[in-house]
Amino acid sequence: MALKYIHIRNFKSIKDSGELEIKPLNILIGANGVGKSNFISFFKFLNNIYNQEIQLYVSKNGRADNFLYFGRKNSDFLGGKITFDNAYQNQYEFLMEPDQSGNLIFSTENSNYNNTGRLWNKSRISELGVSESILKDSINFRNKYLKSYLKELKIFHFHDTSFNSKIKQASNTTDYSFLHENGGNIAAFLYMLQEVNHSHFKLIEKVIQSIAPFFDKFYLKPDEINPQQIFLRWFEKGSEQLFSAHNFSDGTLRMICLTTLLMQPKPPGTIIIDEPELGLHPFAINKLAAMIKIAANNSQIIVSTQSVNLVDQFNADDIIVVERQNNQSVFIRQSEESLKDWLEDYSLGELWEKNVLGGRPK
Repeated sequence: MALKYIHIRNFKSIKDSGELEIKPLNILIGANGVGKSNFISFFKFLNNIYNQEIQLYVSKNGRADNFLYFGRKNSDFLGGKITFDNAYQNQYEFLMEPDQSGNLIFSTENSNYNNTGRLWNKSRISELGVSESILKDSINFRNKYLKSYLKELKIFHFHDTSFNSKIKQASNTTDYSFLHENGGNIAAFLYMLQEVNHSHFKLIEKVIQSIAPFFDKFYLKPDEINPQQIFLRWFEKGSEQLFSAHNFSDGTLRMICLTTLLMQPKPPGTIIIDEPELGLHPFAINKLAAMIKIAANNSQIIVSTQSVNLVDQFNADDIIVVERQNNQSVFIRQSEESLKDWLEDYSLGELWEKNVLGGRPK
């Protein structure tokens, strides 16, 4: 089930996003500090609400003042509303208020629908003043749509490729149900694809071969000493030497995770990626853009980027420009129609660089 609209209020730098249309493909661009990451992190906030971990999440990340727009002195609530693209326009709506100890508690949490185009039917999920949502435990039939969406919300970022990163460590051979947000189980997940979806596995290998000409193939088998573990191992062309993940460049390792995420046979319904271009060669960025567009046929894609090269690969209708106006984040959906005269002479990336689209440092 795909999103149709999202409305965010008093969340970090976002005072009021308005009802923002979410399409199959959504590419957020903007200068540093304008609020792209805050928009992305709102989905993480929703996922923690569903998982009944919102108090822990808030406590670990600066308490209520760090989530409310300019803190409790300026905002007395935080709210969100997401509307789905189906016949009943199912909707999830919540408001949270800060308490005296700096936590956030629910003042509203509703499951809504509207199949008439006029009046919304609203059903309360949680009672006033509770600290955790009960949506996850709900057996209400209409809530199953909300649950199926919120439980899968993950923000994928494969930035950490340091020596001790999860990507470079052993995976449990049975940890392959889904790809982790940080790619920490990449070896086990690829092993599963190799064994049960070999055609998709070979496509992933071919993409890696195209952006890393030295790469020949993966060597994915349970560890000989500890069969409960599996490492990301591979062969280089023209060599029988077996290499580990530590021998990949950072960009190649990130591209392996991105390719696996986007080309898996059953991708998540919503794929959210924060700055996927980090450390990638321009040719790899072009490959990445092609995979994102293919994945958007089956998943709703939301990407935050700083890459002019990546933006150049998409249409104006896919672009959301994020700017900071009057001390708040503003979201502006672009369109092919409004930019058609400009696009006769310039690419989208060039228009961004020239600040025609906005989203550049003032």
